[in-house]
Order: sequence, then C-alpha cells, then structure tokens
Amino acid sequence: MGGASTADSADPSANYYNPAALASVRAIQISLGYFRVDHHLSINGQDNHVDPVKGVNVGMAVPGRVLGVPVAFGLALHLPDDRVSRVRALRQEQVRWELYDNRNQRLYLAANVAIRPVHWLEIGGGLSFMSSTRGRLDITGQANIFSTKDSTMRHEVDADLTSIRYPQFGIRAHLGKRGRVGLTYRGEFQLGLDLKARLDGNISSITTALYDLSTSSVNAFLPQQIALGGSYDVTARVRANVDLTWFNWSAYIPPVAKLDVVLDIPAPSGGWPAGITPPAQPASTNIVPINMSDRLVPHLGVEWHAVKERRLDLFVRGGYEFAKSPIPEQKGTTNYVDLDRHTASLGLGVAVRPRSSFYRGELKLDTHFQWSELVAHTTEKDEPSDFVGDFRASGRIINFGTTLTVGF
Repeated sequence: MGGASTADSADPSANYYNPAALASVRAIQISLGYFRVDHHLSINGQDNHVDPVKGVNVGMAVPGRVLGVPVAFGLALHLPDDRVSRVRALRQEQVRWELYDNRNQRLYLAANVAIRPVHWLEIGGGLSFMSSTRGRLDITGQANIFSTKDSTMRHEVDADLTSIRYPQFGIRAHLGKRGRVGLTYRGEFQLGLDLKARLDGNISSITTALYDLSTSSVNAFLPQQIALGGSYDVTARVRANVDLTWFNWSAYIPPVAKLDVVLDIPAPSGGWPAGITPPAQPASTNIVPINMSDRLVPHLGVEWHAVKERRLDLFVRGGYEFAKSPIPEQKGTTNYVDLDRHTASLGLGVAVRPRSSFYRGELKLDTHFQWSELVAHTTEKDEPSDFVGDFRASGRIINFGTTLTVGF
C-alpha cells in the first residue's frame, strides 16, 4: 500500500503504523513474516555492494476489555537473520550511501497499548527499542622492533549491546462508516558506537609505550516523524489511502567518529636508535556539518477486494511514494550520497475461514513486492583537486516478502 497505513492498519502492523488502531482488533492475531531488501547502488557504474537487509518479522495483537472499554496490547519484533547488529564508522571524505549502508540492520522491538474510549475514537502508544554498541580493546605486552616474531602481546576484547528506547503514539478517528483519519508520532533515536582501545607495554626494553584511544559516534540515526493519513472506502470493494509523513532530517548527526587520543612514548636516555622515529600525536577530527533538510513524503495506496465469499477473501493492492533526498549537494570535502526515490509496490492478500471442528478463526497470507528507483545524479566538486572528484550515483532497491497471520 505504499506505506499509506496510518489510518488503515487494524492488525499487528499497527504496532508500527499507528498503535491506536490496535483497539479495532476483534480477535487475537499473531503474524509471522519474512522479507528481503536488495540494494543495487552504484557510483560511476560500479556496484558498491551495500549489504541486503533481511530477516523475520513477528507481530501480535491481543484485544480485551477493561470496565467495558475496549483495550488492546500489541508487540512487534524484527530479527535480522544475518547480524544482530552492524556497526561501521567511516571517514567523512569516503563516498558512502548514507541512508542505506549501515542504518537498517538492527534488532527492533516495540510494545504498545491502545484504548477506544468512545466508538469513533482510538488512542494508543508505547515504546520502541533498538540496540546500540559499546566495546573495548586492551593490548599489553612487549614489542620487539628489531625482531617482530619475538614480540609477546596479549589482547582482550569486550563488546556489549545496550538498548535505546524512544516513544511512539497515535490517534485514529472513524468518520462515519467509510472514512478514517489517523495521526502518528515516532520519536527520534540515536544509536551510539563507543569504542575504547588501550595499548600499554614495553618496546624492546628501550622505553615504554602508552596509547589510549576513545572514539564516540552516532552509528545510526532515525529522525522524529509525524504521519497524517486518511483512508476511505470508495465502494464496498475499493479502499483508497493517503499519507503525508514529516521527517525531521535537519537534526541528523553524521556517523563520523570523534577521537580522543593519549600517546606517551618517552625517549630513551641515550636518544632514539638510528632509523627509529616515534609516531606523532594523531590530529583531532574536524567534523563538517551535513546540514540535511526536513522532508514531507507522500504515500498513496489502493486496495481492491477482488473476491468476497463467506469463507474466502482475495485482495489486490498497489501503492506509490516519492521521497526527495534530504542530503544537500556534496560539493566540498564530504561525500554523503543519497538520491531522490520513486517507489512503487504491489501486494496480494488471501483470507481463509476454514470453520473446521478444530479451528474456527481466520488465516491471512499477504505477499508484497516493492521497486524503488533512485534518480541518477552527477555530483560536481567545487575544487578540481578534490581527491574523490566528480562522481555519478544511481541505483534501485528491490523489496519482497510474505506474512502469515493467524486469528483466534
């Protein structure tokens, strides 16, 4: 449906699109799905081998009543099947696909509650959780600069995943029997990458060496968002959805590491041997602001209820969205690459109600295919001596998957 689901998501997917819509769920629903997103992104015609994003999605919606008022609880989980978490910090001069290369391979968890205080209004909200990374590397021992094979070094590595929490909430109103409007807020999250390294030892019994390094960076960032959507039943079998989502990209923090280094290698009493020069203190990083712009992204979706029988329903869906890149022209030393994106999607859904002696619920199977075409663009540098130079970026993204939902 092109992501146009803020006002039309009365199933476990409401845990993301609009938690208020969970209050419309009439029976317990459990969803299990799998999807894969392949990135075909290139610079000057050469594929950049941006990793795919793939994994399992699990969703749950459990309705009930408290003092006669409809309430619901929802849970959603995304579990990547390649890595639990991926982190990478690059120099700001290195060409990279900033919004795709490192941001999406994350463990995601969301928990929500919803209530319907009156028959036409639903309110819901909760917390989403992502994983951040902290790590440490310690190296001690003796380095023999005259015979490296005689060096004796010991190392210890320690890394932790820590949770980051951010809020989301939404409301949805029913306008008669055919129309619905919804509003959703999703909070900002920043996934930090904090690494420490310490080297402490002896250099060929000539002197000692201490190298203490700390790096801190925001490895992944998703801005706060506000989505406003509407859904309308044009006929008994055709539904049309429209969404408009605001992204606060101007608050973006680039994933460039801030370095704090202590280097202490005292000169031996007799001075350094011939041919031996100690390393210099590393210079601090001068981070250039990225200056992204806020964006409004429209989403359109249509659903056709092609078959409507007592025990079988068949749905055909289509959608479209356009996202203008928030990243400005990279004419200076930085090389954050992104392009305007047109996205079209198709989907099929089947709902079956067996009414057998052992199962009287509803089974739903939904599949989707999505094609994103990135508008090719040539970046021309202001300085002819720039070590990267002019470059042309282009690409496409292919997304497909399926979800099985069991209702009880």
